[in-house]
Amino acid sequence: MMTSRERMLTALSNGRPDRLPCQVHGWMDYYLHHYLGGMDWWQAYERFGMDIAMYVSPQYRYDEKNLANWIVERLDMGVDSSGSRLWQEMISNPKGVLHQAGGQNEITSWVTEHILKTEQDFEIWNEFYPVPVAVDLTILHKTYDRLGDRGIIRSHPFSPGQGSPWQSFCTLIGTAEAIYMSVDNPEFLHHALDEILKKTLHVTELWKGSPADMVEIAGGAGSSTVISPTLFEEFCLPYDRRQVEAFHSLGIKTVTHLCGGLMPMLELVARSGTDGLETMTPKSMGGDCDLKEASRRVGDRLFFIGGFDQQSGFERGTPKAARRQVFECFEATKDHAGYIIAPSDHFFHGAPENIQAFADAAKECVY
Repeated sequence: MMTSRERMLTALSNGRPDRLPCQVHGWMDYYLHHYLGGMDWWQAYERFGMDIAMYVSPQYRYDEKNLANWIVERLDMGVDSSGSRLWQEMISNPKGVLHQAGGQNEITSWVTEHILKTEQDFEIWNEFYPVPVAVDLTILHKTYDRLGDRGIIRSHPFSPGQGSPWQSFCTLIGTAEAIYMSVDNPEFLHHALDEILKKTLHVTELWKGSPADMVEIAGGAGSSTVISPTLFEEFCLPYDRRQVEAFHSLGIKTVTHLCGGLMPMLELVARSGTDGLETMTPKSMGGDCDLKEASRRVGDRLFFIGGFDQQSGFERGTPKAARRQVFECFEATKDHAGYIIAPSDHFFHGAPENIQAFADAAKECVY
């Protein structure tokens, strides 16, 4: 029998392990507190007997002179009628002040005003946004030592948003504004994406020696439920490809994260050179994934993570419903793609016995 680490690494190499590996897409603090008595990630994984995927990124060190050019002042704006805490941030720099605002509650956080409003704002951001000068890998090495043969380490790249230039730019200026710019001023958009990528690549060079097994790139803004394949090919693919190459040079695999529609993007994602694709969101969760069809089309080039409907399986489900889904996902992928079953995104509710049924069923799916 394989260890969990062997099992997961086999799937990440698009091979067939002894049986279906399973993980969750991160444990949300809300779920840990309200349903698992305040357990931490390690305890939650151990309780259910899952293969462990720990999400850990490096700590960064900055030049004090650069930090002095980017002074962030956060103002607590109090609690609104729904109980959400609101905030504003003023970011002072040598050429003025940038402003953003948002809110948060016990489950999530959001932005109501993006930090960038104009092309000129981007140039200010680009000039003064602090970029690390050194990387501290201590937390990754400690996690690796503690993890042993029980699973893998996942990380996120240094990027001012999520995992890739397009996703990060959408985070900075807003998804709709970025899409408008792709039509109205594509030259500037390419300039902005390239500048973001330069920062990521510079910091990635400092990752040498990282024990991370895989890095998550891209994000939901690249999904086919947000942009067209044509836009993806021009404004995502070239930058994703260069980022993938950088991590591959360090011996780290990448998984492209599209938490939405992805079927029209399958071949484009494969062309980026990435190793895998997630979250394989099914139609019942607002995506469009047909796991069997995706496996047939690109399973020889990409492993998959995800595919499990956490609403019908965990949040509103039963142990029987969770088990049925696991077997369906396994049958859809077993002939073509390496596969780690996981919820197709975060979950915040659901009886623990449903999660236990999910983990137990995976152990019954033998290759």
